[in-house]
Amino acid sequence: MAMTAPFAERRFAAFLFDMDGTILSSIAAAERVWTAWAERYGLDVQTFLPTIHGVRAVETIRNLALPGVDAEAEAAALTLAEIADVAGIDAIAGTAAFLGALPPDRWAIVTSAPRVLALRRVEAAGLPMPATLITADDVTHGKPAPDCFLLAAERLGQPIAECLVFEDTPAGIAAAEAAGASVMVVTAMHHRPLETRHPRIADYAALRVTPAETGALLLSDL
Repeated sequence: MAMTAPFAERRFAAFLFDMDGTILSSIAAAERVWTAWAERYGLDVQTFLPTIHGVRAVETIRNLALPGVDAEAEAAALTLAEIADVAGIDAIAGTAAFLGALPPDRWAIVTSAPRVLALRRVEAAGLPMPATLITADDVTHGKPAPDCFLLAAERLGQPIAECLVFEDTPAGIAAAEAAGASVMVVTAMHHRPLETRHPRIADYAALRVTPAETGALLLSDL
């Protein structure tokens, strides 16, 4: 694992986790559903698929500006299809133990997925359910806007500047930066290197968290 020394010694008020590609692997399931949708509308699948990750489905569809397409209705139908397809969804290595070691009031999942889909995927991956879950349904502007991370910090009662965001996509990283949080990039699902100035981890298998007496969270290597 490559983690810079400042994060290994810094105290954080809370951890905010993206979901898909960050704490669980759902890319194969999502791409199965989106491939069928893209083919139905005559899109170039290989070009289109990279655009779906890290942002809300309704915004992905709106950005295509397809004539006569109701983005909200299509996004709702896609959500139902994704809820039905959870084959191959697994937790990223070490995630369950890492999340299980966190105080319930010091972490949140912040995802671009709708709430019903987020609940389904977290359950399918066998991960603990957070007390604070921010989804596409909770914000007007999704990632890369900072709204979702700011809302998560607010609900946890912690300053966003003292939060560490775990992310895997450019849109999510940009949202965390805009919010003013620190960022850790999770590379478990990356097929090619991502250009970033932030520290990276492949997964959580060699990462340990120790709550301090003040309630702050300390990161260290196993």
